[in-house]
Amino acid sequence: MEDLDDGSTNKKPWPLLSRGDFLSTQMENWVHKDSPFPLAVVAGSNRLESISEETVATDKKHDLLTNFIPTLRSGEWSDIGGRPYMEDTHILFPSMVSLLVANAGDSRAVLSRCGTAIEMSKDHRPCCMKERRRIESLGGFIDDGYLNGQLGVTRALGNWHLEGMKEMGERIGPLSAEPELKMITLTKEDEFLIIGSDGIWDVFTSQNAVDFTRRRLQEHNDVKLCCREMVGEAIKRGATDNLTVVLVSFHLEPPLPSIIQRARFRRSISAEGLQSLKCLLEG
Repeated sequence: MEDLDDGSTNKKPWPLLSRGDFLSTQMENWVHKDSPFPLAVVAGSNRLESISEETVATDKKHDLLTNFIPTLRSGEWSDIGGRPYMEDTHILFPSMVSLLVANAGDSRAVLSRCGTAIEMSKDHRPCCMKERRRIESLGGFIDDGYLNGQLGVTRALGNWHLEGMKEMGERIGPLSAEPELKMITLTKEDEFLIIGSDGIWDVFTSQNAVDFTRRRLQEHNDVKLCCREMVGEAIKRGATDNLTVVLVSFHLEPPLPSIIQRARFRRSISAEGLQSLKCLLEG
């Protein structure tokens, strides 16, 4: 991502802030508002802040939609770093019993449950018919696989520099920052969560990524190394987009080997076939 100039004689570039920079400074304000929240937040300085786990708020999904997301959609960026665009993000709210994933963009979150891949998010790309119908209803269009011929995603945080994409006043644009939410109840069989940028999923299927991760963790149980190995494998497979992997492990121990259930077949042979076999064996 390049710095963007505001077109003035000042020539001062936009502050180069990533999605992580934005969320590390702003998301915390929302999840801490009014009540404690059991979440560890990595601040911009990479300092890990431990939050009390005594209270599990039940209205955080509501807060996300009524407070944080409207701020993203409003376009009022003066107090959030001045970043003109961010393509996509995942926001995770883990608790003792459930996992809530909010996704806007073409990154993907995949949960491994006993070795089976469960997709926790849907890629927001122009090829999705549901997204296409939404876009066309708002006056947008898909051209050669791109939103309004310009963008490869249909939902994103930012991208205000693209004219006509976002809502301005009462007019709603085709590029939405509204996330899709998915919540799942966690069990002891849930092993880890993979969050990858679109470049990863260009060369890995969700199940393939889970299989690859399980094998590596069973070998060395090093989460950080596993992320590096997945990026390296994506490069070997011919990935050309940027590559980012985040791995969240739910257990200290490596995943257990999967038990392969062998299919049971009933075999039968006719009396005629049995007689033919007997004659063959007897010579």
